[in-house]
Amino acid sequence: MKRVFFGAGVLGLSLGLATCAASPPQKSAALSSSTIDGNAVLDHVKVLASDEYEGRAPGTKGEDLTVSYITEQFKKAKLKPGNPDGTYIQKVPLVAITPDPSAVLTLKKGAKEQKLKFRDDVVVWSKRFTEKSSIDNSEVVFVGYGVQAPEYNWDDYKGADLKGKTLLVLVGDPPVPDPADPSQLDPKVFGGRAITYYGRWTYKFEMGQKMGASSVLIVHETRWAGYPWAVVQAKTGEQCDLMAPDRNMSRLPIEGWISLEQAKKLCAMAGLDYDALKTRALSRQFKPVPLGVKASITLRNAVRTFESRNVVARVEGSDPKLKDEWVIYAAHWDHLGVGQPVNGDRIYHGAIDNASVMSARFFSPRL
Repeated sequence: MKRVFFGAGVLGLSLGLATCAASPPQKSAALSSSTIDGNAVLDHVKVLASDEYEGRAPGTKGEDLTVSYITEQFKKAKLKPGNPDGTYIQKVPLVAITPDPSAVLTLKKGAKEQKLKFRDDVVVWSKRFTEKSSIDNSEVVFVGYGVQAPEYNWDDYKGADLKGKTLLVLVGDPPVPDPADPSQLDPKVFGGRAITYYGRWTYKFEMGQKMGASSVLIVHETRWAGYPWAVVQAKTGEQCDLMAPDRNMSRLPIEGWISLEQAKKLCAMAGLDYDALKTRALSRQFKPVPLGVKASITLRNAVRTFESRNVVARVEGSDPKLKDEWVIYAAHWDHLGVGQPVNGDRIYHGAIDNASVMSARFFSPRL
C-alpha cells in the first residue's frame, strides 16, 4: 500500500519538509484545481486568519486554536492519525528568541562613524539561546556572493582568514551572463534564472559559521531577494528554533540583513563603490575585500522554551507493491502572531501565507 502523510506543522518542521512559503498544488490528471470548492476554502481561511486566532504564532493561544481546528478537519476527512503513538499530534520542543529593538549597529573607520538603527537600517538576530550576544570591533570584509561551489569552479573565499570578522555578502546566486546572449543568465551556472541553495540566505549564514566569522550581514536588494525590505522587517520579532543540545552556541553570534542604502554608505565609508564591488564579485577570480571598517553591536534577548505541535494524518493506499513507500504532503500552519501595527492592526493574519494553502491542500472536498 502506498501511504501518504498529511502534515500541518510549525514553520519548517512538519516532518522536516514544511516550507517557508508553500506554493499552491500543481494541476495534474489526478488532482485538478476543479476538485477544490473555492467557497469551502474561503470559509476555512476566514477562521484561521481571524482575529481570534491572533496570527497563529507558535506557543500562543493561536497555536492551541489552530492545532485543534486542523485536528478536527482531519477527523472530519476520516484521515487516520499519523503519529506512531496513535495520535495526530507530534510534539516539537522549541526555543523562542526576541531581540531588544533598541540595539544599534555601530560602524567605525578612524574618525568616521555610522550608527544603524534596528529595523530601519538593519535587521539582526542571534540564534544562540542566550540573553546576550554581541560583536565588538569586528572587521568588516566584503565576500561577494559568499559562495563556495566546486562543481562550478567558484570560490569567493580563496582561503582568506575570516575568523571573528563580519562578512558583508550579496543576496542570491552569482548572476553569470550567458556567453551566447549576455542579456540572459547562463543556464549552466547556478541554474541560470532558477535559484540554487547557494543563493539562499540560510546558506550565507552557514558559510559564515564555517569560516569562523562573528557575523554575516546580507545586503538586501528587492530584485534579487524576491521580496521587499518590509518582509525582512517582519523578522524583528520573536523567532523560533528547534531545541539544540549545544543551545545553538555553534551558530554565528549575529546574523542578519542590511538595507541596500546602508550597504552603499558602508562601502563609501571604506572609500569604495558598492556597484564596482558587485561587478568584481561576478568573477571566479574574486577575492574577499577588507573594508577597514569595524562593526560593533550588542543584542539583548528575551528567551523562552515551549513545546509546539505538528498535526499529522495518514492515508493508506491500495497497491501492495508500494507498501514500503511514503509520500509526505505538508504545509505550515504558523504565522507571525501579533507585532508592529500595520494600518493600525497588530495581528498578522497570514491569510495568504499560509491559511489559504492549508485550506486548499488539506481541507478541500477532494480528501
